[in-house]
Amino acid sequence: MTLIGFLILLLIAAICGGIGQSLAGYDVGGCLVSIVVGFIGAYIGLWLAAKLGLPDFFTVNIEGKPFPIIWAIIGSAIFTFIIALLRRAFTGKS
Repeated sequence: MTLIGFLILLLIAAICGGIGQSLAGYDVGGCLVSIVVGFIGAYIGLWLAAKLGLPDFFTVNIEGKPFPIIWAIIGSAIFTFIIALLRRAFTGKS
């Protein structure tokens, strides 16, 4: 993967992570955290889709590497919601 392809992949992951955090109604962190949340959300979303037998749709291929946009957003929202619940449970803060 080239540097440009990697940067595009990071940008898409950041956007998906940011949208997922917005849907969950909780902000975990800044831009770098949104990238991580986007990648973790992609894994969670793909795992959930596979378990439920749902198809992959709106997948973007970046230099032959598929990135599931919709499942990344859904997975990011789920991951952010879980982080928010855990943070509230352990610290009592919102």
